[in-house]
Amino acid sequence: MMRISMVGRGAEEELRSLRTWLLEDPKVRQHSKVFWETSQPQPGAMGADAFSVLQLVTDNFWQISTFSITYAAWRKTRTQAPRVTIEHNGKSVTIEGSDTETLERMIRSLSAE
Repeated sequence: MMRISMVGRGAEEELRSLRTWLLEDPKVRQHSKVFWETSQPQPGAMGADAFSVLQLVTDNFWQISTFSITYAAWRKTRTQAPRVTIEHNGKSVTIEGSDTETLERMIRSLSAE
């Protein structure tokens, strides 16, 4: 399972855009299911609204590198760049950019045993 969240200006719209992009990719549709995970803020936390996280439940053939390629293609179409946090198999990586080095770091971090 993979969880994707975003923080920053326009984060909610960008998360919705990523969800649409993922659902339009045949490889994603073939090997995973995409869900919204909505959580209420903790009492006393800043903000009164619930926040959403994308959750991908994948089959055995899914690869972080496949997701990374899809993510990179989506990210290149965006003018805004909210901070993205991706959690997978107990590991978490935060991305603040779309350059090749950042994406390679994401793949290494999430794929490491």
